[in-house]
Amino acid sequence: MLMQTQLRTFPASQLHTNAITRSAPARGGFGTMEAMGSQMRFDPNEEIFGEGEPAEYVYKVTKGAVRTYKILCDGRRQIGGFYLPGDIFGLEVGKEHQFSAEAINDVTVLVMKHSLIVSLAERDCDTARELWSFTGRELNRVQEHLLLLVKTAQQRVASFLLEMSARLATTDAIELPMSRQDIADYLGLTIETVSRTMTQLVSEQAIGLPSSRRIVLRNSGALRQLNA
Repeated sequence: MLMQTQLRTFPASQLHTNAITRSAPARGGFGTMEAMGSQMRFDPNEEIFGEGEPAEYVYKVTKGAVRTYKILCDGRRQIGGFYLPGDIFGLEVGKEHQFSAEAINDVTVLVMKHSLIVSLAERDCDTARELWSFTGRELNRVQEHLLLLVKTAQQRVASFLLEMSARLATTDAIELPMSRQDIADYLGLTIETVSRTMTQLVSEQAIGLPSSRRIVLRNSGALRQLNA
């Protein structure tokens, strides 16, 4: 409930409420949507929205990293996805959020009113195409995550490292914002299995581990071969 409370009580000078609720220009795609939004900041592990809360807003990460997750009936946490700068999250088909969302580190998000985005898409072809494209990418990400959960531990970790490399790095070195526990909860593994698998990949000279969150891909081809 924290996010909804923040949006109701956040000072107008910081939230720019009228920027969220005003009518949007007729053209412009996501650039127009972003002009309707307002920046909000969250501390590490702070809730952005909770599962079951009204899906009134859509969010774009401008700084930091966000995780979405569910707490399962046995108390385990299943992470649904990681969202990095430029990623959009919180766009739901229904009226409620299906997952909770938390800041992993110091996070800034752009908050946009869901109803205005839908309204803009109805009259602006550029926005409708971008919204459709985003929905397709998100569906593809969910499908790939489901397929990942039936692979071996080594395949899951290798796939994750390749995904993060593609999303985060311009070199072979990756600075991961998420913890080993986050990775384990995303891959459906224990933290011990994740650590043991990374150690195995180091011994096979597929990766280097200068630190727990800095990973160097020494042999990306070998990682890809694991998933062939």
